[in-house]
Amino acid sequence: MKLPFFNRMVIVGVGLIGGSLAMISRRKGLVKEIIGVGRGAANLKEAVKLNIIDSFTFDISEAVKGADLIVMATPVGSFEWLVKQMRHSLNKGAIITDAGSVKGRMVSRIERLLPKGTYFVAGHPIAGKERSGVKAASLTLFEGTKCILTPTKKTDASALKKIKALWRTVGAEVVLMDPMLHDKVLGAVSHLPHAAAYSIVNTVAEIKKNGNNFIAFSGGGFKDFTRIAASSPEMWRDIFLNNRENLVNMISRYQKNLEKLKRYIKDKDSKRLIKELEKAKAIRDRLN
Repeated sequence: MKLPFFNRMVIVGVGLIGGSLAMISRRKGLVKEIIGVGRGAANLKEAVKLNIIDSFTFDISEAVKGADLIVMATPVGSFEWLVKQMRHSLNKGAIITDAGSVKGRMVSRIERLLPKGTYFVAGHPIAGKERSGVKAASLTLFEGTKCILTPTKKTDASALKKIKALWRTVGAEVVLMDPMLHDKVLGAVSHLPHAAAYSIVNTVAEIKKNGNNFIAFSGGGFKDFTRIAASSPEMWRDIFLNNRENLVNMISRYQKNLEKLKRYIKDKDSKRLIKELEKAKAIRDRLN
């Protein structure tokens, strides 16, 4: 594909993901103009100052006029509302994509909302940090990562080709997946660990004895394990609620395994305990 891929890109949510995509797209010459949309004036002004976006507005219906690519990088709970606000202002041929961690039925609902001649390609870059805001944006955020695209029978082939090229050019390996399968997979490998991290932080923070707050003594292991609990609560609230069926199922499975571990410890069952720990270590070692 010839550069630039797009004339006008609109980034809704100029934070870590949206800001990084805009920054890299500009650096690589993938787009001529970038417009930011958000709620926080200070963050958007900072994005202009850093030359990540050209201009910004708080009015999405105004922003998308003349745009050929709109990227929704806000909490997933806002996506349908955003599409309803922009759909009557979209140019024919405009492509809407997202960076959300939940797909499932949300994809078909958005497809039904869009006017004829506009296209939705659902995407999920598996990249991130616990930090948020445009100051966290990075030119290398997507290097060596995966971006899952979840096309359906309604996905336009040309639009899909362009979004594939976009993510590959910014450094990600593109993987195609069914939307419902995506939510099962991410419910296990992403949403469950985040739920566990938030819960562990709160569990330990509640323990106090003799004036000592136990969490004050946390070391590297605790901080490494719970790093993701420093992620945006608003974003993860929406992810948990929008993938609640898969997440609740995974929490139940996790509780069963935790109960098994608890039983081995309580019963001083050294053989079963070491077997369980060695099994987990072997699996984890293969991930490196």
